[in-house]
Amino acid sequence: MRRRIIALTVLAALVATVLFALPLFIAVMQYYRDDTKADLERAADAAALAVSDELSAGRTPLVPPLEADDDVEGVVAIYSPDGRLLAGQGPAVAGSVEREAARATVDVVLGREGDEVALAVPVISGSKVTGVVRAAVPMAQLRLRVWLTWLGMAGLAVAAIGVSWLLARRFTTRLVRPLEELAAAAGRLGDGDFTARGPRAGIPEIDRVGEALEATAARIGATLERERAFSAEASHQLRNPLTGLRLQLEAALETPDADPYAAIRAGIASADRLERTIEDLLALGRERRAPRAELDLGALLEEMRQAGEALLAPQGRALRIIREDPPPARVAAAAVRQVLGVLLDNAATHGRGTVTVTARDAGDALAIDVEDEGPDLGETDPFATAPSGHGIGLRLARGLAEAEGGRLRLSRPAPPTFTLLLPAAEPPASA
Repeated sequence: MRRRIIALTVLAALVATVLFALPLFIAVMQYYRDDTKADLERAADAAALAVSDELSAGRTPLVPPLEADDDVEGVVAIYSPDGRLLAGQGPAVAGSVEREAARATVDVVLGREGDEVALAVPVISGSKVTGVVRAAVPMAQLRLRVWLTWLGMAGLAVAAIGVSWLLARRFTTRLVRPLEELAAAAGRLGDGDFTARGPRAGIPEIDRVGEALEATAARIGATLERERAFSAEASHQLRNPLTGLRLQLEAALETPDADPYAAIRAGIASADRLERTIEDLLALGRERRAPRAELDLGALLEEMRQAGEALLAPQGRALRIIREDPPPARVAAAAVRQVLGVLLDNAATHGRGTVTVTARDAGDALAIDVEDEGPDLGETDPFATAPSGHGIGLRLARGLAEAEGGRLRLSRPAPPTFTLLLPAAEPPASA
């Protein structure tokens, strides 16, 4: 691209130079012809004035020298009316230019004789032609003046094309370098470097492309990071129902005398919860905000009771659910279900004793507390991700709660109590 722009610029300069040079070349040639004619005419007129008296008296005239400021290096000759050379330098016999001037039909006769440009003027005394003055200059001299001027013009044309080439290189570098950097940034973006940024060239069109590239890189990077984080969190979340199902099956194997149908029914219930978890995660992963409706708190707490029994019963622990006149809330049931599932799994994995779930009225919010009898958490941040992977589920739960306009926080470190706050639904206008 760089060479193409330079070539086009030089070609444009060359075409423009040629278009201007052709008429200038013709004008220069015409100018020097006219200038030579004026110089010869001035020299011939001066000589005619100087020799008119001698020619009228019939004496042989003396040819006056050319003036020092004449631009031509010509020669002057005096001829008789019958064409004989009387004085000066010129052909021994008058040519066509001198013979035409001797007829006195015109004041000045200009023409080419051999290798010279000749101009003749008649010398008239009264009504009689007493002689002819011839001034001539070699054609080589005229050609030299034309060619020197043409050579100077050609030099200026070459210089102009060279300057055009230099300017084209400079401006092409300024134009192409940002495009090359944009191409490199796009290549890095294609290789997965979402920190790639376009250059600022001071050219509005290129800068807009760079800004669009930066915005695209930022959007792709954010989307990929969000998907990676959600995939990691979702995979962690799927382990909870799988762990409950495994514990149920292991308990059934350890108690062979127990009713196998009860174990099968419990396994089917755990598989249903696993399927519901997968559906919830897929819905949340696609939309990041599932459709909101009035939350069926009773059904949600019943699902939580079943899941809690499956997780806590093999450990000899109990689950207690308390309802203290909770207000209705309009949130996505899938998000709330996943948040409570994380809290229940956290209490089953890291807590002790009985797990108490309390749904209560918190003013303008529905509060759901999940409490266990585990050790004091102290100053520990349970939402921070540890190297072992602990905290991924709580971080996911907090993100889902905030996406629904709620909050998830550690309300008490001892006994460990997590509180989910959800905005209460506004009462109908008729109420």
